[in-house]
Amino acid sequence: MYLLGYDIGSSSVKATVLDVQSGKCVASASSPEKEMHIDAKQAGWAEQDPDMWWENLKIATSRILHNSKISAGDIKAIGVSYQMHGLVVVDENKRVLRPALIWCDSRAVEIGNEAFEKIGADLCLGRLLNSPGNFTASKLKWVKSNEPAIYSKIHKAMLPGEYIAMRLTDKIVTTPSGLSEGILWDFQTKSVADIVLGQYGISSELLPEVVPTFSIQGEITSLAANELGLKAGTPISYRAGDQPNNALSLNVLNPGEIATTAGTSGVVYGIGASAKYDPQSRVNTFAHVNYSKESPRYGVLLCVNGTGILNSWLKHNIGSGMDYAEMNEIAAKAPIGSDGLVILPYGNGAERTLKNKNIGAQVHGLNFNIHGKSHVLRAGQEGIVFALNYGLDIMKGIGIEIKTIRAGWANMFLSPVFAKAFATVTNARIELFNTDGSQGAARGAGMGAGLYKNTAEAFGGLECKQTVEPETSSMAAYQEAYQRWAGVLNSQIKENK
Repeated sequence: MYLLGYDIGSSSVKATVLDVQSGKCVASASSPEKEMHIDAKQAGWAEQDPDMWWENLKIATSRILHNSKISAGDIKAIGVSYQMHGLVVVDENKRVLRPALIWCDSRAVEIGNEAFEKIGADLCLGRLLNSPGNFTASKLKWVKSNEPAIYSKIHKAMLPGEYIAMRLTDKIVTTPSGLSEGILWDFQTKSVADIVLGQYGISSELLPEVVPTFSIQGEITSLAANELGLKAGTPISYRAGDQPNNALSLNVLNPGEIATTAGTSGVVYGIGASAKYDPQSRVNTFAHVNYSKESPRYGVLLCVNGTGILNSWLKHNIGSGMDYAEMNEIAAKAPIGSDGLVILPYGNGAERTLKNKNIGAQVHGLNFNIHGKSHVLRAGQEGIVFALNYGLDIMKGIGIEIKTIRAGWANMFLSPVFAKAFATVTNARIELFNTDGSQGAARGAGMGAGLYKNTAEAFGGLECKQTVEPETSSMAAYQEAYQRWAGVLNSQIKENK
């Protein structure tokens, strides 16, 4: 028996087949070869065609079935992970009405700020655990205010993963975790957030039916089965946003456990049993995948949008044809602190840790007589580490304890410079595992379909590949570099008030 997991990112779509009994990855495939296009018609905008996700999902599925040589009938459940905070709107015939506003689209920032003031900080933070901010509800309000002809045709508004699940099953459903990431879940009433809908003048009928995260949420239709080469009737039994799902993939489900990732975005995600929030909404609290009304579990999320895109920009513009492994080797040649060179990795839309401001990516302290390629590459990696640590200080301030952090053995954690800097600056052990979002979605599918008796069985195939300890001898140098970086950032924050 096998499980199929999809991870629908803004850069690519990845699929993984997992063996139920061993918990090991059988095969993986992704599409496209290069990053998917993001359309930015105006500064701060970011849109994608949802059909592009579907077409790449078909390609990834075809590749994985070919590579694994397994029969589609042996796939017993499917799970979906997806880029968070996006907005897809469809009409009564389930046709997409406009391109999706994706996670890094920041056009709704002021809409969310105004709603926070009008609803009131106490109500928002006490019941939503967040400001409406630049999240899905605010993006839907933007469509209502700026594209009334399109808004009038909306049958359902959904997240990217809900759109993919709709294409698979012809059903439109959501989850408490999904609603919470759109700031559409009221943690006090444990239901849809009427205070947000009322403020925005949005009918609750536009929202999908709510189902549990781990549950049979629909079955593959004959039409989808024919397009994908899968078996009709195969259940979709799990769906979650990429960061809660990344935590699941690392078996981070209980209070005190911490997950992180440094791929397209840089994220730290900590689990708690009580509703903790940042009064300034610089980090955000959502319902975790195992949240229930009887046993609530909360995920506190810190996000740096400019992570992967900075590393990619350096590769294409500074790396001169090098791959990431070569870039990492060259970065290691520069000293800790990059001889005073500072990079602020904030060039990908509004940043939550900066109170939804967009200060842009910046380079400070560049000296033509000292700095070379190695300094720039190292300063980029250190800048991301420092930006994450800046957010971690906020998380610590609301009571999140950080001692050991789990991450996938992938992306920027493959860089010794990045991994060692992260462990040393945060003073936390980093455990790197052989997993990713598509594997997490597959495990979640097995849990939702009842193919695993317990979590221990579900994570039997999870293996720690490497442990990175803080480097005591380098702590002073890293702290000096971090304080220099933070001083530059704080001066820019003051200028952008």
